[in-house]
Amino acid sequence: MAGGNLPSLSADGNLSRYLQEIRRFPMLEPEHEFMLAKSWQEHQDSDAAQTLVTSHLRLVAKIAMGYRGYGLPLSELISEGNVGMMQAVKRFDPDRGFRLATYAMWWIRAAIQEYILHSWSLVKMGTTAAQKKLFFNLRKLKGQLQAIDDGDLPPEVVTTIATKLEVPENDVISMNRRLASPDHSLNAPLRADGEGEWQDWLVDQEESQESKLGNRQELGLRRDLLRNAMKTLNDRERHILTERRLRDEPVTLEDLSRKYNISRERVRQIEVRAFEKLQKAIKSAAIGQRLLSAS
Repeated sequence: MAGGNLPSLSADGNLSRYLQEIRRFPMLEPEHEFMLAKSWQEHQDSDAAQTLVTSHLRLVAKIAMGYRGYGLPLSELISEGNVGMMQAVKRFDPDRGFRLATYAMWWIRAAIQEYILHSWSLVKMGTTAAQKKLFFNLRKLKGQLQAIDDGDLPPEVVTTIATKLEVPENDVISMNRRLASPDHSLNAPLRADGEGEWQDWLVDQEESQESKLGNRQELGLRRDLLRNAMKTLNDRERHILTERRLRDEPVTLEDLSRKYNISRERVRQIEVRAFEKLQKAIKSAAIGQRLLSAS
């Protein structure tokens, strides 16, 4: 799905002009939206997809404006949000009964948040779900708690935020310090006379070649164990376990129950049984390898 015909907003572009331009695309009635979505889904009608995307550009802009506090150009946030919108249209299933906007909001936010996380060097240390949740909610909670944005947070505020977001207090303290401190160039001089740079004092944290080789061999052995253990499962068990345990975004029990025409509880039972069989097979194979190594 191409996005070349979308209105553009350059880094130095006029936001008011862009917002005025995207208002010319009308909002869609539910029936019209459904017909367009079916046309794209069944016939790959690019014109229908284009109409679906352009009719939601105002939604993208509104969501993007909510992320202006992260120091990135709004034009880039809107551009990333538009990418998320196109992905939403590509995957939208109109037969599920909800509107495209409801489905697209998740894709738009995900695209913008991923862009922010990859653009901020200070958060590259953590992109887990918990770190993302902390990163994107810390400012809002500090505002709600009227915490002064200067220095470390009071202990009671740290405890409150950690409890609400279900993260360790140390993570709250660390993230707050990172958000409050600007990034510094590694080429910045250590002293006023210009002698020496910060990068001269950096310690090489890279693993030794021996450690890398050992870790690579260990990873290879674990992959072989998993691959062989998966062969002990039947096709349905293997598919359900893969969809539920081995994907970044697990498939829901509801989706799998429809695929196999069984209840969600039955899918859960098969998942648990398959995982237990997999653990048993891996443990047995690992013991066998150790016995061979010792002989």
